[in-house]
Amino acid sequence: MRLNKYIAECGVASRRAADKLIAEGKVKVNNKTVTALGTDINEFNDTVTVDDRKITLVNRYVYIMLHKPKGCVTTVKDDKTPEEGSEVKARKTIMDYVNVTDKRIFPIGRLDYDTEGLILLTNDGALANKLTHPSNEIPKTYIAKIEGTLQESDLARLRNGIPLDGTVTHRSKVKVLGVENNISRIEITIYEGKNRQVRRMFEYVGANVIFLKRTKIGDLKLGGLGRGMSRYLTDREIAILQRL
Repeated sequence: MRLNKYIAECGVASRRAADKLIAEGKVKVNNKTVTALGTDINEFNDTVTVDDRKITLVNRYVYIMLHKPKGCVTTVKDDKTPEEGSEVKARKTIMDYVNVTDKRIFPIGRLDYDTEGLILLTNDGALANKLTHPSNEIPKTYIAKIEGTLQESDLARLRNGIPLDGTVTHRSKVKVLGVENNISRIEITIYEGKNRQVRRMFEYVGANVIFLKRTKIGDLKLGGLGRGMSRYLTDREIAILQRL
């Protein structure tokens, strides 16, 4: 089995994140540091450690939906923890809202600090890789509130693609849901996951996003799950994800 796949199936991280751990020299096979990304191992006989901690294949996968609130980071541990004695408070992470202690789980993808909505957590590295790999173009739907209104020409530009990071974003679906008190509610579905993509797309057409919430991943809906609440996915919902 490929080493990155083994790490993913042990529930440590997605395959992409596993590659990073390997490249950084944090992975050992039979007590020898391995940095070659294409390394194969014998999952039955070899001993693998990550950060000097032995890992083993998980016996059961878990899949959790969280309504991430605004004001927390989508990581297991905040990499910007304040120094001891600092008056700056540590930022909350999504793990502050999920009560799982018997398994190592991690988020599938990210939502930025000021965005709320649907985020999934699991120990299934293969599924995480499938849902985040750009080539699979998994649709993700958001509700945005912006100041003012957009012209039809601006909506067309959002739908047809916006220049970001040296490339043009894929076509997206954009629908105006309503306007009230000079605030527009817009539903937008994108098929990739560039950093802060939705906000930056609106910024490109001169729109200021004052609220952003992810409501769907593929056909999986956030529904009425309360802000900051989490729950395990049903078998039907897991099947929806596996079919994407």
